[in-house]
Amino acid sequence: MSDATLFEQVKDEANRVDPYPLFARLRETPVSRQSDGTYVAATHAAIGSLLHDPRISSETLPPADRPKTGNPISDWIVKPIRDRITDTHRPFIFRDPPDHDALRKAVMHEFTQERVQLLRERSHVLVDEILDKHAGSTSFDIVDDLAYPLPVTIICELLGIPTEDEPQFHGWATQLATALEPDTMADTEKRSENSRTFETISEYMTGLIKEKRRHPKDDMLSGLAVDGVPGIPRMGDYDLIATSILMLVAGHETTVNLIANAMLALMRHPEEFARLRDDPSLAPRLIEEVQRYDPPVQFRTRRALADIPMGDVMIPEGADVILLLASGNRDPAVFTNPDRFDPDRGGIRHLGFGGGLHYCVGAPLARFEAEVALTALARRLDNPRLQADPPPYRPGSALRGPKHLRLSVDGIRRA
Repeated sequence: MSDATLFEQVKDEANRVDPYPLFARLRETPVSRQSDGTYVAATHAAIGSLLHDPRISSETLPPADRPKTGNPISDWIVKPIRDRITDTHRPFIFRDPPDHDALRKAVMHEFTQERVQLLRERSHVLVDEILDKHAGSTSFDIVDDLAYPLPVTIICELLGIPTEDEPQFHGWATQLATALEPDTMADTEKRSENSRTFETISEYMTGLIKEKRRHPKDDMLSGLAVDGVPGIPRMGDYDLIATSILMLVAGHETTVNLIANAMLALMRHPEEFARLRDDPSLAPRLIEEVQRYDPPVQFRTRRALADIPMGDVMIPEGADVILLLASGNRDPAVFTNPDRFDPDRGGIRHLGFGGGLHYCVGAPLARFEAEVALTALARRLDNPRLQADPPPYRPGSALRGPKHLRLSVDGIRRA
């Protein structure tokens, strides 16, 4: 029987640097009941099964509960209405079919091949501009200097958010990303802070959507607000606001971690960094291995809609279920030498982008942004080495990555 406190240990910041030994212990029992009543799926097979099980729901966010203001009209009339609107118009990663399917289809309709290709080309320009600004430096923070500014600029340009508004999104996105953390869902104070942040960013998006409808441009937000998708109703304002916030947060928070985790792996395996420098065509395989070996999204939470038998364990209706994606990615039943970083693996069936109905919409963006960033770093950094190993980590356990990844370099070549 697995230790029923293991997942609590995974969430503990003391284990943020290396949670993988805990995952190995959790895999001893494919699905285990934790002491708080949560069920954790830790093997590749169990996770894969549950990802495709219609008895598993993504509607896991607790009911909205905005902080009271002390004003009776606001607290007893306005607040319940606004809470109800929030509950019925969640971002689509927290929705089940059929609502999820319609919203996802609308977003996918805007990911045209032409638009994605233009953003890929734009990424090359942005990375070179960023590195040129640091030419001559002997220190470089992968997170602050590249992994954050690249994806946030790309997602803002995709959505059509003015460049001058980019800086204010950092704090908003960082705060809202905590909604994926199990402890946040049970913490009234943290939920209140998320509600306030959501209100602030919603007000901004409301104004921007109105502007897009008055003066549409060739961007995703204009397309969603004005054109819609043939065969399904056009998104209403509340769903459009939730979707745009989701795209903004998810569109860069996870990619920041992907780039940083990849560069950390390369610094710990300098022979692979040298190979990438000599052969940039290795980048796609390298990125898929990072998504297996050290993925930015470590787990997602679901809820059982019915009793679900999983081997010797019965997941009861209503139970919270943790799909421990990063553990499945190290499952020795699927991957040979799973704790080894090996970009030459073939046919990697990793869970880094999830699976099933909720497979990551932004996977193409994340892949090419990381590819462009890593190949440029390999080409232009002279003798990079870690200033600290392990680096400091961000507090979250669901979205896991370094808070900073500072390198010492002999120089940064110009493009």
